[in-house]
Amino acid sequence: MEKPSKIAPAKGKLGVLLPGMGAVSTTFMAGVELVRKGKSQPVGSLTQMGTIRLGKRTDARSPLIKKFVPLAELTDLKFGGWDIFKDNAYQSAANAGVLNPQDLEKVKPFLSTIKPMKAAFDHDFVKLIEGPNIKKGKNKYELALQIKEDIANFRKTSRASRLVTCWCGSTESFVKPEDVHSTPEKFIEAMKSNHPAIAPSMLYAWASVTSGVPFANGAPNLTVDIPAIQKLAHDHNVAICGKDFKTGQTLMKTILAPGFKARMLGLEGWFSTNILGNRDGEVLEDPGSFKTKEESKLSVLEYILQPDLYPQLYGKMCHKVRINYYPPRGDNKEGWDNIDIFGWLGYPMQIKVDFLCRDSILAAPIVLDLVLFLDLAQRAGMRGIQEWLSFYFKSPMTAPGLYPEHDLFIQSMKLKNTLRWMKGEDLITHLGQEYYD
Repeated sequence: MEKPSKIAPAKGKLGVLLPGMGAVSTTFMAGVELVRKGKSQPVGSLTQMGTIRLGKRTDARSPLIKKFVPLAELTDLKFGGWDIFKDNAYQSAANAGVLNPQDLEKVKPFLSTIKPMKAAFDHDFVKLIEGPNIKKGKNKYELALQIKEDIANFRKTSRASRLVTCWCGSTESFVKPEDVHSTPEKFIEAMKSNHPAIAPSMLYAWASVTSGVPFANGAPNLTVDIPAIQKLAHDHNVAICGKDFKTGQTLMKTILAPGFKARMLGLEGWFSTNILGNRDGEVLEDPGSFKTKEESKLSVLEYILQPDLYPQLYGKMCHKVRINYYPPRGDNKEGWDNIDIFGWLGYPMQIKVDFLCRDSILAAPIVLDLVLFLDLAQRAGMRGIQEWLSFYFKSPMTAPGLYPEHDLFIQSMKLKNTLRWMKGEDLITHLGQEYYD
């Protein structure tokens, strides 16, 4: 990818389109509005609170990221989305129960104006929920064209000069790549024939990319991990990224596992269980949807620890993941980990982690950062897979044949170095020999 010769300014409104207006989407929108009104702080958002070191440590140059690169202002964000339920964003947020009534009341007038468009839905991909706000069409291609029309209408009514789509919908049933995903032409024919391997999320991705709109995939669905959509992203000069927001338990794994590997501590086993409620937990009760999520969560340790390179330390590790739907927990997910490690001379030790996290509170700033960074990438002419945004995902997208980098600290360095590269600043290697010459 060529270095951007120029980054277009962030002029005008930035429209944010959200397939799935549930807990994550409404927490994101409510949070942005609370920050805009000066009622809260954007904690967890790298774009809003993070700094970036430039030059040597002795130069004392560490501006805010949002001052270093031309990001859209929060005041310029306009929101829209689709959902299978007719509830407006305020009603949906109240049902999700993530934010307390006092905070929701402060943004009720704003959220009440955001009403979902009818969603493309296929019961074969999300079996355990139903909703009345559904698009009708003779085939999946018609539904995709309706989504394209929605995008065009939103662009017009919101008066946005640029758009970004971020999938915040449910985890779909597990799908393997097939021949129908291989080219844009075969993909269109598959939509027209209602092929069972064409998931609803893929319709949103196709409609967005062919409309020139960047797309982020926040679920573990296949969606944009197929050659057809990736080819279209290049052809239409559109930035894409994914997949599966890295929030609770997997976030902890990408923090802890690099530490074990850095110290050459062995891992005998890692058992993870999750207790969660809300719509996410309900959907994951279905074995097909759970399989999709499991694949995403299981891949992390294998890639970080590289058992092929370190067979004595990680060659026999046992990695188990369980997800349990427990309605009383609501959005306050509990991720419990039992980690069996071993050290010098093979002596065993244990670590236990009980992360009582708030899933949507962790996901909302990820959505904000992805929206702003994807818009930046688009204005810089960076098309196709944006691997530098791996920092935000459980299963980061990469070029074909390239293994993903899961180490959170390497991902962070990759992200910041990409920003430096975009602006013509020296990359930071942390070698530091120049201080001792």
